[in-house]
Amino acid sequence: MPDLSVAAIGECMLELSARGDELWRMGHAGDTFNTLWALRALLPQAACDYVTAFGDDPFSDRQIAFFAAAGIGVAASPRHAGLRPGLYAIALDGAERSFTYWRGDSAARRLADDPALLRKSLSGRTLAHFSGITLAILEPAARGRLLAALGEARAAGTRIAFDPNHRPRLWPDAETARRSIVAALAVTDIALPTFDDEAALFGDADPAATLARLRAEGVGEVVVKHGAGTALAGWTAGGGGRAEAAPPAIVPVDTTGAGDAFNGGYLAARLTGHGPAEALARAHRAAGAAVTTHGALAAPQALRAAFAG
Repeated sequence: MPDLSVAAIGECMLELSARGDELWRMGHAGDTFNTLWALRALLPQAACDYVTAFGDDPFSDRQIAFFAAAGIGVAASPRHAGLRPGLYAIALDGAERSFTYWRGDSAARRLADDPALLRKSLSGRTLAHFSGITLAILEPAARGRLLAALGEARAAGTRIAFDPNHRPRLWPDAETARRSIVAALAVTDIALPTFDDEAALFGDADPAATLARLRAEGVGEVVVKHGAGTALAGWTAGGGGRAEAAPPAIVPVDTTGAGDAFNGGYLAARLTGHGPAEALARAHRAAGAAVTTHGALAAPQALRAAFAG
């Protein structure tokens, strides 16, 4: 395998997941971090870094140590005095989940304050991954700095993967979200949207409409996730093509992080030489490992076993 260097950009939060009525477990999770966690498990020889910003509090120290123990670095991510990680709690109703967030003074909102540090963190990467949540937590000027840095990295040979991952509560209005996501697609090589999000924000009638719209935006490879339904991929490389794959039949215990694990499985498969059709199948299996795990992060050995089939 050629040398691989992967970065994910965004916000890793403290995660509280219930273990009974009064017992809560603290973990670390967030959409792009969850994807990087899967990539770390599936690409053991790759250099993996999480690009964000940290506070100067003990919980930031614990988060950095957690990353290091998992073999994940933090590149040139800055630290900011007086800030701290965001926090969320998961409430489960069967296997379905809902979230409560505390993120007003999250340090990650400052991840694009210093363009030089951002460029340093992205320099020389094989792949960089970000999301609509990454965009939504940033002020408009910082959003522009991030997209500029990603554009520079892409021009230097980095493949850019983007999951629009629309969360309406994070945006001031739907039009701002639409404009920002379309701007992000202009620097994207692999788009990984979820149909329900795209239908709500752009009015797409079905996954095929999402695929067609993003292809028309110039994205060379698009994978439309559809929950427990069939995922759809389309690409232009090698003369172009289209594929679809249904997920395996699995009884879920917690669907938190399923789409993020899917992203990690798909990207890992593509980086190791598999075509999009095979990558779809492996992505579904990685997501299956996630939904049989409480919390957002499946055990690395479970991800590897599922990915291998």
